[in-house]
Parts: sequence; structure tokens; C-alpha cells
Amino acid sequence: MKPAFTLFFILFLSSMIAQTTITGTVTDNKEIPITGANIYLDGTYDGSSSDENGTFSFTSSETGQQTLIVSFLSFETYYLLKEITDMKDLDIKLKEDVNSLGSVVLNAGSFSAGDNSKTSVLTPLDIVTTAGSAGDYIAALQTLPGTSNVSEDGRLFVRGGDANETNIYIDGLRVFQPFLATTNNIPTRGRFSSFLFKGTNFSTGGYSAEFGDALSSVLLLNTIDEPDQEKTELQFINVGLGGGNTQKWKNSSLSVNAFYINLKPYQDIIEQRVEWIKPYESLSGEAVYRHKFDNGLLKIYGGLNYADFELIQEDINVPEGANFGLKNRNLYLNASYNGSLGNDWDITTGASFANDYNDVKVVDTDIDDDENSFHLKLKLRKRFSNRFKLNLGAEQFLNTFSETADSPDFDTFKTRYSNNSTAIFTEANVFFSKKLAMQIGARGVHNELLDYTKISPRASLAYKTSSKSQISLAYGDFYQAAKNDVLKYTTTLEPEKSSHYILNYLYQNNGRTFRAEGYYKTYDNLIKFDTEFAEFDSNFNNTGDGYATGVDIFWRDNKSIKNLEYWASYSYLDTERNYKNYPNKATPNFAATHNLSLVTKYWISDWKSLLSTTYNFASGRPYNDPNTGVFQNQKTKTFNSLNFSWAYLISQQKILYFSVSNVLDFDNVFNYQYSNTPNANGDFARRAIKPNADQFFILGFFWTISTDKKDNQLDNL
Repeated sequence: MKPAFTLFFILFLSSMIAQTTITGTVTDNKEIPITGANIYLDGTYDGSSSDENGTFSFTSSETGQQTLIVSFLSFETYYLLKEITDMKDLDIKLKEDVNSLGSVVLNAGSFSAGDNSKTSVLTPLDIVTTAGSAGDYIAALQTLPGTSNVSEDGRLFVRGGDANETNIYIDGLRVFQPFLATTNNIPTRGRFSSFLFKGTNFSTGGYSAEFGDALSSVLLLNTIDEPDQEKTELQFINVGLGGGNTQKWKNSSLSVNAFYINLKPYQDIIEQRVEWIKPYESLSGEAVYRHKFDNGLLKIYGGLNYADFELIQEDINVPEGANFGLKNRNLYLNASYNGSLGNDWDITTGASFANDYNDVKVVDTDIDDDENSFHLKLKLRKRFSNRFKLNLGAEQFLNTFSETADSPDFDTFKTRYSNNSTAIFTEANVFFSKKLAMQIGARGVHNELLDYTKISPRASLAYKTSSKSQISLAYGDFYQAAKNDVLKYTTTLEPEKSSHYILNYLYQNNGRTFRAEGYYKTYDNLIKFDTEFAEFDSNFNNTGDGYATGVDIFWRDNKSIKNLEYWASYSYLDTERNYKNYPNKATPNFAATHNLSLVTKYWISDWKSLLSTTYNFASGRPYNDPNTGVFQNQKTKTFNSLNFSWAYLISQQKILYFSVSNVLDFDNVFNYQYSNTPNANGDFARRAIKPNADQFFILGFFWTISTDKKDNQLDNL
């Protein structure tokens, strides 16, 4: 028995010697003990949990270097590689997970509209149900603060900038002609169907270094990654009809839609201020193909649009009116890929192409425009940790433009040029804690045609003041090259420049959002010329400048009143600029000092109806009266419009829709046109520039046929 007992004793003693006790304490960065943290050795079952004092202790038979892992909800996982015999009395401090719920968000200058956005102020559904928007995402965004109501144009005018200072992107790639073709004082709308997009980010200033060539803002539209089911959608409205179909396979899907618009039947009934020779008619089609790979997603988008109209425009200097006709064809293609390269590297790449052709007739002048544009882009993203992420990328823009103009008043005018530019950008997101974050970056661009190289710094800082609120700061320099209407006459100009300074406050709590933002913008190197319009004999220079400053307020409440959602936005704008043919610095006609929007959406269960109203107000806009000696010295009367829409659920997949703009029939005036010469009394006569029609009516029927027999075009109304 003695040998057996000796062997047992030796084995027992060896096992006791091989056991190592691991001890320590787990706290947060304020030395507060963390109870229930999970502590273990990687690849083993050896571990324990921290007690109410944050302490822990366990034993292990492992030897040599080991990895100790400590994890707890809402904190970053802690890793310690060390000799196991040295893992005694460890003082472990866990850092807050900066990506967890309630962390600070870099949002100065940006409005997000998407179900997955932490700071979303609109949902994709809002884009199509806002009264007065008529399903146009641009019109819905015009109810947000920072925008100016320029109803005779229809594009985005942001914080004292004109519509040419805003760029639009689909899946990160530039859209070169995002609006339907039109003419002066006839409002346009976006070319693209709102139903194809899952979310929107609208930056009213201080936007990321990833984007450039825009002085005021960018609008980012993201198409749906994966449709939830196969379906067919049909639309019948009083000005046209359309339809779409979505098919799904194992790893791919295809969505197509088409829409035809003809305003002649409508305008034969509703009186117009414009004498139409051929009312507006258009045919458009879109398709999105998606394919999911193991580590990424490919999306291919294509859109084709054809429009045609002719009219007699009232002109105080042409008694018989000015004949204007336009035929437009626009093709847009977009392919993007997002995927993982491994080791915390992600890639986003793609290309877009647009061809835009215009056949224009102005009185006796025939003009043919043809423009081809390419955008190539590559972006890499590296996640070094939850606290530091780096973006870097490059992009190439290729643009060719040609124009031929024939008129009995001058010889044939021809112009053609290529405007190519290369840009690189880098940007870092640094999260110091859950409460404090910074984004800093720079963008460099070289333009071959204008022969300039510019570098633009961008920076923003955000601090979380409470669990429901935060403040943000943003700064950036922005450059923009001259547009086609100038480049076809001269290529010796510097880019225009603006600088943005932004202070933002955001409060979000239980379906309520309050947002206040103050800003100051400077403009330099604005383009000026010495003729009424930019022409071949104009003298151009970069001596213009200006400023824009103001306050934007936004409030949204989805909870206080059952079945009622509403938001209110107000903007105060003080701006002046010296550009184009201005004799001195003045407030441009598109800029109103005060803009107000109030949007309500109320669901009435007994009626199976969604009722929506939008009220828009804008103070008088400045205009120039040559009968006085001061430039831009007069203002129009205030703008008012109350819009109403009613969506009635006939059945789960059939919706009857009615809307009317300017329900109260306000008499709005946008501007005045004065005669070129005075009358016998020395006075310049004028005419008021008003809407084409004071009201616009839409009556539509929307029918969805889907797999689950529940989906509809207003998101399960």
C-alpha cells in the first residue's frame, strides 16, 4: 500500500502546484465597481464573474502567456496578454462602448431620414406622404429648416445659396442632372422615384470631406439594399400612370418601374396662366439590380427620362410673348459595391454616367446641348477600434459639354470643352468617450480645365450634454467650379469658395426631437459679369463675395397626441452677395428672411384614412425696382400656402389618394419683371411673376399586389 499512497500523494501535490489563482478588480473610468462582468481565459472554461465590489478570483491549470478577456454590456471588451503567473491583483478599467445606444453622434449641419439613423428627423414614408410634395422627395425636404421656399423653381435653395450650390448623390455617386428639364418660372421636380430609396441624408452645411464641388449642401440618397418580398405596384393619377415590379431570387433581386405623365387633359380643365402650345409630357423608367456576395453587395441603377413641351411665355418686353420649346433626354447609370476586405477593412467603390441632351427653341433661336459626365470613386474604411476609424478615397470626374446655337441675329455659335477633375480625401472619426467625438478630414482637388488645385479642411466636434441631448460644432471650406452656363464662354476663372461655421443643439426623447442650429457662411471669389446674363461677349471675373448667417429651428412630435405626427420648422436668414451682374452687395431674390413650415399627419382609424396638411410661410423676397435708385430695394408680399392630402385605405393593398395645394387660394407673387425702357412719364412698367396656377389637384389610385397581401405603397397605411 505504501507505493500506491506515495504515487497518489505526488500526483495530488503536482496538481496543486500547477493551479494558478487569477485575481483582480473591474471598474469603470470613474473607479465605480462593475458587478457581473464576465472574466475568462481565452480558449478555456476557466473564469468567473465580478462581485458587487467588482472583484473576481478563479484558478486555472494553464501555463505561459494567456489572454484574459473581460466583457460587460455597453463597455468595450478588455483584452490582456500576459504570463498567467503575473495575473494577480489586476486593476482592470473598462471603457464605455462608444458605439452603444445613447452615444454621441456627429450631426452638425445634417438631417437624416432613415429608419436606422440615430438622429433621424424624417422617415422614408414622410417623403411620399407630406402634403404638397406630390411624392417628390425634394418638395418634402423643403419643409426642413435651412431651405428657402422658391416655388417657381422647385430645386433646393439652402442657407442663402442658390440651387446650383447643392449636389445630389445616389449610393455615394454623383447625379449630374437630378431635376426634370423646365424653363423660367415653371417649377421642376426630382427625376427619381421616392419608393426606390431607403433613407436620405440632407446636409445643410459643413458636410463630409468625402464630397465636394458644392458651396452650400449635399443630398445623399440611398437605394434599398434588399426588398422584403416580390410585388407589383400600379399607380393611376389624373396626370399620368405608372407601374413597377420587384422580383427576388436567392442572392439577387430586380426592381423596375415606369411612369408616363401628360398634363394636357388636366390643363384643359384647370385654367393656367401660361399659354401652352404643347403641354408637358414625359416618359421615364428606372431599374435597380442587387446581388449579394459573401462579403459585399453590388447594386446597379439605371434611369431613362424623356420630356417634351412648348409654350408662349409672357414677357413685358415682347407683347406677343416669347415662344419656348424644349425636348430633353436624360440617361443615368450607377453601379456601386460595398463589401469587407477582412481585417476590419471595408471598401466602397463604383461609377456613375449621365448623358443629358436638350433641343431648345427660344423664339427664332435653336439650341442643341449635349453633356456626358462620369464619376469614378473608390473609398476605403479601416476600423482600428471602436474609438478610431479612418476613411480615405479618391474620385475622378470626367465631363464633356457641347452646344450649337443658330439664330438669324448672329452667326452659328459652337462651343465644346472637357472639364475633368481629380479629388482625394481622408477623414478620421475619433471617439474619445461615449460623450465626446470628433471628425476631422481634408479634401484635395485638381481641375484640369481651370488649372487649379485646392485643399479644403473639414472638422466637427460633438459632446453629449445628457442622455437625451448633445451639442455639435462644425467648420469647413468648400470650393465649386463654374457651371456650364459660364464655362461655355470662358475657362480662366478660379473656383468659388465658401466657409461654414455651425453650432448645433439636438434633443431627442421618446418620439420627440428638438433641433436648433446657428450658422455663419462667407462667400469669396464669386463669379461676376457685366451683361444682363452670361453671354459670349461678357467680361467675367472672380471679384464677387458675400455672407449668409441665420438660425434654424426644428421640432417633431410623434407621441403627445394619439395617431398624430407633426413637425414644425423655422428659419431666419440674413444674407447678401455681390455676384453675377449685381452693381453692389445685396440680398438675392430667392432669399426670404423668414421661412416657416408646419406639417401634420393624422390617422383616423374609423375612416381608414391618413389626413395630412402642410402650411408654408415665407416673408417677402427682395426685388429690384428700376424706378428707384437703390438696387434690390423692394420686397414682395408674404408667401402663404396651405396644402392638404387624404389617403384612404380601400383595402389593405388599395389606396385612394387626393391632394390639393394652396387650399385657401392665396394670391402669391414671386417677383416682378420690369420693362427695358421707361414710358412717356419716365416710369418702368412691370408685371407680376406668379405661379402657373394657384392650385394643383391630384387624384390617384395606388394598388399593390404582393406575396404577403399586406404591403402597400404607403408603408402599410
